[in-house]
Amino acid sequence: MAWSPKRDLIALANRAGEVLLHRLANFQRVWSLPPNENTGKEVTALAWRPDGKILAFGLTDTKRIILCDVEKPESLHSFSVNLSITYMHWMEVTAESSILTSFYNAEDEANLVLPKLPALPKNYSTTAKIFSEEKSDEIMKLLGDVRLNALVLGGSSGFIEIYAYGMFKIATVTEVAGSCRGLCLSSDLKSLSVITEIQDSPDSEAEITYFQLDTSLLSSYLPEVTRMARKFTHISTLLQYIKLSLTCMCEAWEEILMQMDSRLTKFVQEKNTTTSVQDEFMQLLLWGKASLELQALLMNQLTVKGLKKLGQSIESSYSSIQKLVISHLQSGSEALLYYLSELKGMALWKQKYESLGLDASGIEEATTAVGSFILKANELLQVIDSSMKNFKAFFRWLYVAMLRMSEDHVLPELNKMTQKDITFVADFLTEHFNEAPELYNRKGKYFNVERVGQYLKDEDEDLVSPPNTEGNQWFHFLKNSTHLKESPLLFPYNPEKSLHFVKRQMEEVIDQCLQKPADVIGKSVHQAFCVSLYKTSQSEDSSPQLFKLPFLWNDKTSNLHYVLFTILESSVSKIHILRRHTDTSRSIGNGIVAVEFGNFLNNSINESSDASCLDAHFYDDETVTVVLKESVEQEGKERILAQLPLSSVYTDEDQEVEFIWDSTKRLDEQRDEIATRTVFLDNQWRVLENMKAQYVAVNGIRKVSCVLSSNLRHVRVFEMDVEDDGEVEEEEEEETTQIAAGEPEELHRSVDNQEDVCGASAEELPDETEENESNLGL
Repeated sequence: MAWSPKRDLIALANRAGEVLLHRLANFQRVWSLPPNENTGKEVTALAWRPDGKILAFGLTDTKRIILCDVEKPESLHSFSVNLSITYMHWMEVTAESSILTSFYNAEDEANLVLPKLPALPKNYSTTAKIFSEEKSDEIMKLLGDVRLNALVLGGSSGFIEIYAYGMFKIATVTEVAGSCRGLCLSSDLKSLSVITEIQDSPDSEAEITYFQLDTSLLSSYLPEVTRMARKFTHISTLLQYIKLSLTCMCEAWEEILMQMDSRLTKFVQEKNTTTSVQDEFMQLLLWGKASLELQALLMNQLTVKGLKKLGQSIESSYSSIQKLVISHLQSGSEALLYYLSELKGMALWKQKYESLGLDASGIEEATTAVGSFILKANELLQVIDSSMKNFKAFFRWLYVAMLRMSEDHVLPELNKMTQKDITFVADFLTEHFNEAPELYNRKGKYFNVERVGQYLKDEDEDLVSPPNTEGNQWFHFLKNSTHLKESPLLFPYNPEKSLHFVKRQMEEVIDQCLQKPADVIGKSVHQAFCVSLYKTSQSEDSSPQLFKLPFLWNDKTSNLHYVLFTILESSVSKIHILRRHTDTSRSIGNGIVAVEFGNFLNNSINESSDASCLDAHFYDDETVTVVLKESVEQEGKERILAQLPLSSVYTDEDQEVEFIWDSTKRLDEQRDEIATRTVFLDNQWRVLENMKAQYVAVNGIRKVSCVLSSNLRHVRVFEMDVEDDGEVEEEEEEETTQIAAGEPEELHRSVDNQEDVCGASAEELPDETEENESNLGL
């Protein structure tokens, strides 16, 4: 479960692989994204972009990360990772500087130079709708705000990667061991906190360990990192745009265009004469007479009607592909060159960007690869142009010849054929109607009359019919020039390869270019602090790791990391709060404290409660929301939702006892030395009646929490700050499962009066609760 940081929306992922989005009002479902082969079926992590416009989720079966639009269940961007993801955290940088402000204001300078990318046609099934909206700038929606935000991914075997804007990898961290259970990058980019589970063997108990990593290179070079990441993110988006444009082109090319090749191959296999197919057509062109076999092929198999349909299909298909190349592929490639040129300029400013691993030579290679792709796209345009002319002349002549064979009336304007037209058709037959036995061995056909489709095949093989470069003066000039042959000013040309192959080459070179900063920044990250917290018990329940403590939080105003975890002490899971300053060189504020709660259900306020902490999340910087289980069993009333103010834990007059860390021992082995605070919550709690609550997800900005039962099937949503009884009554009228937890003055009631505070008791709401459960599809 993950609350949107900006809206009244909660995202949930269930075990069936669905991702669901629900609105707070009536817990109404907004949309659901069912599992599919392209994405995957096992969702293990969820994270919202800080502006709330994009939801990211990680899939462990396909090892993919999907960025999904909040408005509709569509993937805007996706990428693969090497290991399965177990945790995700998406943060926003809050640091300000005059350099950053000037960059934010100048972000749209590219719009003054580059034309807006044309929207992709909507009539292609496999094209994502991301680039097909005319009015909205989908690219800017995907890129989001210029202010830097980072998606941090944690996975098995110590896998940690940081993605700027959720798209460009800026760091691959290698300093931790074990499977990630939680992570948090500080808003000043100085420190990364990580919780991992280290298990030496399948039979041994897993050890939960906390690492604090120093990421000060990112904070020191924040303006440069932001500028570089923004350029690379534009490049990632453009690569996706080019990929989708090519997908549209593949769809525009139809199988019907292969009809001529397959019919002619069948004709070769079935004919009894020794005359070649080329000679058969030549005789028809020169003498106007066809053999009986050729007549049977044309009149019975191809037919006049079939020929017209084939001609129309070729013209329509080639025109569509031509438009896509000119308006989409070329626009996207030119924009790529623009951003790569800007990056090269940045890379040459070594004082600023060399430390981040920005390499001018790698960017030059990427520029060269894009140039080769543009050359191949231009070559395809020439092939389409010549093919359209050739087919038009050929079909026009063949159409008239077939009408004569069937003794139909031929219109006078069709009957006119100049010597130039005859030569044109003769050249076409000579070049395209040669039987090729070696082609039959490769492709199962003797002819390759249709020359465009080969460019759109995603294969490593060479083109069946590469362009003829004989007689090309430029080629001849380059071949004989020793200086120009290796010139960096000329883009390399691959006449034997398909457009798909060259595009894949370009993507690989750009990926390598993008990878170097991630490696350099990743190596600069080093471990500042490490402590083993506790060992997990073998009997621990098999609930998803997504829900389990520990929980990490970054206090932006005080620059502190908090770790919430529980240690079992005399059959009670006592909550512990570990605090670390994000500046690893400072020790101010560092420390650990254990919290025990005053009694809830008994009136004796001097006793401490034996309540075990089941789950805990930071509600905001000052408050922790906890789910507690009372040891005193009272039917239907043993679970409690409470708000724990940090001010009651860290009091001004009560200085923290200095805890002496013993690095040779785990924290649970040193629990007697840890200072304990007994906190009496007075009125900031309520009983969760008739629900075995186990987990909680909270949103302090929207003042809501969502409690999930231990069997992962029952959900209750609570509004945490209801100001007066009037609002509670309104909630009752709406008949929702939003049960108000109330302000402190309202919650100070005895158990007997609990129904009045809730707005509706659990007994009164069976129907609504059940309805929500069915909506979850769990």
